[in-house]
Amino acid sequence: MARSSFLFTSESVSEGHPDKVADQISDAIVDLFLGKDPEARIACETLTTTQLVVLAGEIRCKGVYVDGEWAPGAREEIEAAVRATVKRIGYEQSGFHWNEFRFENNLHGQSDHIAQGVDESGNKDEGAGDQGIMFGYATDETPDLMPATLYYSHKILERMAADRHSGAAPFLEPDAKSQVTLAYENEVPVRATALVVSTQHAPDYFFDGTHGDAAKAKVLRDYVLSVFHDVLPAGFITEDTVIHVNPTGRFEIGGPDGDAGLTGRKIIVDTYGGASPHGGGAFSGKDPTKVDRSAAYITRYLAKNIVAAGLARRCTIQLSYAIGVAEPLSIYVDLHGTGTVSESALEAALPKLVRLTPKGIRTHLGLNKPIYQRTAAYGHFGRQPDADGGFSWEKTDLVDALKAAI
Repeated sequence: MARSSFLFTSESVSEGHPDKVADQISDAIVDLFLGKDPEARIACETLTTTQLVVLAGEIRCKGVYVDGEWAPGAREEIEAAVRATVKRIGYEQSGFHWNEFRFENNLHGQSDHIAQGVDESGNKDEGAGDQGIMFGYATDETPDLMPATLYYSHKILERMAADRHSGAAPFLEPDAKSQVTLAYENEVPVRATALVVSTQHAPDYFFDGTHGDAAKAKVLRDYVLSVFHDVLPAGFITEDTVIHVNPTGRFEIGGPDGDAGLTGRKIIVDTYGGASPHGGGAFSGKDPTKVDRSAAYITRYLAKNIVAAGLARRCTIQLSYAIGVAEPLSIYVDLHGTGTVSESALEAALPKLVRLTPKGIRTHLGLNKPIYQRTAAYGHFGRQPDADGGFSWEKTDLVDALKAAI
């Protein structure tokens, strides 16, 4: 029997966290190429460290990289996109500066052996870009149908980033992490038992009893406390809530200068904060023929619509694929004992409502667009759909069809 009362924790990291810097750079490359060729193939990995950004991976893009050669100006355009991404995040530090870091571009052409299995040709449908399992999840804990612990972890850092960019909190620097622990009663989050923020800060905004500035340290702590109270629901923070603000003390060296960053190392932050299984594949740096990305988006879309339709309070969906094969090998639905319909009925109905091949997913969600860099910080899910097609997987436009099909 599932537990109804428990503590659960999720974390988030800011846009300036070194791994998130890498994710945003990788997705900047995805957007750059998809903006030129909607059928581009991209698998871009990024490494960031002190005054260095390195790209590696495989691409195929009309007008940019053809027959093993870069088009005139293409390499310069890629570097400009990378530097613009770091500048937007806000890194102008001696250890990592958008205009000063050394840059290496090691992207090269996509393997013909992969292309032959993935590309559509003749009577062959487009195949999956890799094998794997992908999960989607939704819960009625928040208005965006996301786990509350992750939802509030993201909101805390989004608020801090907005205040940093606007100048309302000039003592903040880009790198930060948050963590939220909530108490659940009868499966409903009711209060915060622990809140943590570690944020990079301007010089002297710490005090260890000997070094730093106690008054400035208090300004930072009071600011973070105000964010906690603004973001969490009234009454969630009590006198028993354990609060940690920069528990290690001084945090002036951060971002890629403080710790190397790699694309794809924050897959739990990107998805459901540990509330759902994860297939292990990262999203950022991949074009939507890669089912690591597109199938994870469609499973979220289906799970969210099931919950939005009132067919369950919680829903997990799994899909599996083989490389080069179009149709999924399996579909699995778990309503966690909260459903008003059977899981087997949904498993039979969903493939009839949305074609779950890579091409079917891309078509249904409109994924062949430069819409990905915005996903690479503060979560790929629980976001509002954009007018240009971004976050299309967050729409609940399948509700009526689901109700009619069950």
